[in-house]
Amino acid sequence: MPHFSNKIWITAKDYIFITFGIVLYAFGFCGFILPEKVVIGGLAGIGTIVYFLTGIPVGVSNLVFNLILLGMAWRLVGKNFVIATIYGACAISFFIGIFQPLFPEALTDQPFMNVVIGGTLCGLGIGTAFIHNGSTGGTDIIAAMVSKHTNVTIGRTILYVDCLIISSSYFIFHHIETMVFGYVVLFLVSYLTDLVISGNRQAVQFTIFSRNWEEIATAINNDAHRGCTVFTGEGWYSKQEVKMLLVMCRKIEAVTISRIVKSIDPNAFLTQARVGGVYGKGFDELKVKMKPPKHNEQSATNNE
Repeated sequence: MPHFSNKIWITAKDYIFITFGIVLYAFGFCGFILPEKVVIGGLAGIGTIVYFLTGIPVGVSNLVFNLILLGMAWRLVGKNFVIATIYGACAISFFIGIFQPLFPEALTDQPFMNVVIGGTLCGLGIGTAFIHNGSTGGTDIIAAMVSKHTNVTIGRTILYVDCLIISSSYFIFHHIETMVFGYVVLFLVSYLTDLVISGNRQAVQFTIFSRNWEEIATAINNDAHRGCTVFTGEGWYSKQEVKMLLVMCRKIEAVTISRIVKSIDPNAFLTQARVGGVYGKGFDELKVKMKPPKHNEQSATNNE
């Protein structure tokens, strides 16, 4: 029973911080970025274009586009991803809808300062949501669908889509300054999101020592959907056989892995290391250019 109550509290705390992050994002976007007519990445950027062309509030178009993408993702990616994303996607549309009428003008009279403050708040908000296993939907959904069926990474897909959205603003508003401001926001959001999620790590490596290693490995497989490698060793002090788990995961999954371990064995010995990149099934594809065979080697082969 205490374990169940603890799990409920952790889940509730996650949703509180996800909501806080989304509120921070919506405030930064509506209070500083939208009044300057700056188009940023994601569905908020598309919603900005739609708003200034048709007058439809950003929150409404954001929700409609999110629901369409979630419907497509249900078929292509799976219901688990959709269920995990739907709260953030709906919440961000709701709070943008609340904040937009409250800020008809930017909170400062300096456009560049508005862009910097707004981009900072948006980046901190997204990072806060991510480290508590949340998602804001938008281009995350597109990236998940693309990565499911191609070798293009999620980060690269989001970057391509966001750059396309920001660049399109020039053909609508014909202001190079606002387009540049959009790229400033994109940089700030990307940098601060990574900064909140413990720096620029692309992946995390866990080494776990525990007497409950079987239960932990099973939970990581079933709950975090990550594989474990079991090594057999010997504790030199105790002269007893020990089992060691090696786990690789994405940076946004590190919190989930840590919680699984500590909930099963609070006394587990756990190390966490930054990994510059992980390549293989479930991660990125290793892309290297192979050197062509030398002409002499080809000739020797033909002579043989």
